[in-house]
Amino acid sequence: METSPVAAPRPAADPYAAVTTRLVHRAREARLAGERTTAGPRAEIDASWDRVLRSGVDPERSAQSRLLATAEIEHRRRSTPLGEVMPLLRDGLAGIADAVRQIMVVTDDEGRVLWRQGNTAVMHRAKDICLEEGAAWSESATGTNAIGTALAIRAPIQVHSAEHFVRSLHSWTCAAAPVRDPRDGRLIGVLDMSGPASTFHPTTLALVGSVAALAEGELRNRHLTAIERLRSVAAPILCRLGGRALVVDSHGWLAAVSGMPPVDRLPLPKAMRPGRVWLASLGMCRVEPLPGGWLVQVADGSPDGPPRRVVLDLSRERRLTVHVAGPVDTVSRRLSPRHAELLYALALHREGRTAAELAQDLFGDPTRTVTVRAEISRIRRHLAEVLAHRPYRFGEDVEVEVIHPELPADLLPRSTAPVVLRARTSVSPA
Repeated sequence: METSPVAAPRPAADPYAAVTTRLVHRAREARLAGERTTAGPRAEIDASWDRVLRSGVDPERSAQSRLLATAEIEHRRRSTPLGEVMPLLRDGLAGIADAVRQIMVVTDDEGRVLWRQGNTAVMHRAKDICLEEGAAWSESATGTNAIGTALAIRAPIQVHSAEHFVRSLHSWTCAAAPVRDPRDGRLIGVLDMSGPASTFHPTTLALVGSVAALAEGELRNRHLTAIERLRSVAAPILCRLGGRALVVDSHGWLAAVSGMPPVDRLPLPKAMRPGRVWLASLGMCRVEPLPGGWLVQVADGSPDGPPRRVVLDLSRERRLTVHVAGPVDTVSRRLSPRHAELLYALALHREGRTAAELAQDLFGDPTRTVTVRAEISRIRRHLAEVLAHRPYRFGEDVEVEVIHPELPADLLPRSTAPVVLRARTSVSPA
């Protein structure tokens, strides 16, 4: 007896099929014209287009950006934990990228490309869209793209063809996943695979996400090994001490404790330093450096406290001064015009500024971060107790006052720093 053939279930619509790509292209053109179509892009892409439109990125611009100097790229490579796991990333992804005619790209937390590796022909082609070391791939710089959008939403994402906001990227496909430092949960960069649109595959995003998770796992294992190493150093030291004391790593994770209940993690100032330090959870402490961490001894009953007040006196051009008031006395220090500009920018932005933001404040050029870091390093030799970093800022418990000249136009009158030029037209006399 013959039976009627059973119709196979219809597969779900491929969001990256050619017909869908054409619909996304029409939706993008309508959005640029201030309209919306019935068949819009995916929600993540739709939200990214809105952000990019608000930021003023030109959809017809090229993908070119000002590259970081070689010295700055090397500095960022040395400063990120991603450098520790680059061998794993190369083994886990670069070879696959080469085989499927794509490239692996690793950026920092600002979307600046630090490393790339993969198919030689695609590496050469990527220069046409400035997908090379030192280039900026945040949404505000290059529109909707996997790197910048992954940074914006803090989640993995794949961006294909016309989903890119900038037209010159429509012949590309990319998948990216953020990488976090397991010691503090901070986003430290993005892992990406990019290539010609014809190399698209729906499993690429899962692959990139898996390798990013492996990188985070490797960082976690390295951290646990470092804690064990610090614990072996701490044990004989704590045996000789009386009172309350603990040993923590540079992120505050506990290695050993004596005379007090253990804690998982001790909140530390972002600019930890040896000597007498006020910790909010313990009070005044004596802090000594150890290999890979800190010995913290609680100074029970100490009347001392941290510096509480900073006065930045910019009222006289020839006597620029900063006064730091502690619990016992006040220390004053003369400032160079450049250091006065830096401290003024930090006083205006109590939430903190990155090196790139300070470079924009001082020079109108966000790439001059090497100069900014050098100047901050000089300032911190004398003001480490009130200045924090990552980002650069005054300490959370420090009160900051700026004394302005009587006339706003007299504020650092020889300065050409954008942050000062803006303030001269808006600042009120103290």
